[in-house]
Amino acid sequence: MSTKLLSYKKGDGKLLLNQLKYFVAVVENNSLTEAASRLYVSQSAVSQQIQVLEETLGVVLLTRQHRRFQLTPAGNHFYQRSKMILAQVDEMTKETITIGTNEEVELKIGYLRVYGGQELHEAITQFSEIYPEITLSVINGTHEELYHEIINDRVDIILSDQRRAFSDECVNFELVKSPMYVEISKRHPLSETNILTLKMLENTPCILIAANEQKAVEEEYYKNTLGFSGHFIFAENLEAGRLLVAANQGFLPIESVGTLAPVTSRVKRLPLYRTEQPIIRNYCAFWMKRTANYYIEEFALILQKLLQKDATL
Repeated sequence: MSTKLLSYKKGDGKLLLNQLKYFVAVVENNSLTEAASRLYVSQSAVSQQIQVLEETLGVVLLTRQHRRFQLTPAGNHFYQRSKMILAQVDEMTKETITIGTNEEVELKIGYLRVYGGQELHEAITQFSEIYPEITLSVINGTHEELYHEIINDRVDIILSDQRRAFSDECVNFELVKSPMYVEISKRHPLSETNILTLKMLENTPCILIAANEQKAVEEEYYKNTLGFSGHFIFAENLEAGRLLVAANQGFLPIESVGTLAPVTSRVKRLPLYRTEQPIIRNYCAFWMKRTANYYIEEFALILQKLLQKDATL
């Protein structure tokens, strides 16, 4: 394919995709012969295109050292950008063929079961309006459930809190940092305060949202990482957890990602402090690098924009 990309006055020529491919192949194989073999063309064809490329740009990209090559600073820059352009062209080509052949394109989204914000719904609405050809499916789960869904390619992107070190296999796209809140019944004496601390809550049961097989993992995280103490009780979903709060059975930690819906008249939502400082959580969108595509990135950007806009209000 000889799609024209850019034109330059200095060399009075135009860059072609094949020239970028040949240049990247020479750099990565550090040999004209090996690059030609990889591309199934003659060595003279590769050599000629590299020469035309340098003449077009008017700069030296490669210097020969015996039978090997050394990148110049300009060559290194051109190599890095060429790889990005070729990857984008390859991704665009695949997506266009998929859409053009009427194959169904689905974006599978996972989010925390305890998330109650409105921005995710708005992001889904906006994305669907821009890309009506994409089918969306949504699941929820605990942090660990979502982690296993993403690494096993059962979802494309997840909205979750950061609980472990960022993985090199994932795109770790930071969305927003947000303080932690708890919901507590107005019948509880602690509801009369303006803030709550972990120390103040140690004699009140903590309500966690988790399925049976995830209870131990969630309890361990809240105890050993966040510093919660006392007794834990569990609910299967956010609605069930809030019913326990309404019955004054305990307090419910809330993932305050974005704008939360108002609480009922008999429940109070208060910021949670460790001692004198609020507990801050880092919320991210995660997706696997091996399955990354344009639509995943677009959805993450839409969600980030909505969350950060509301965080500044």
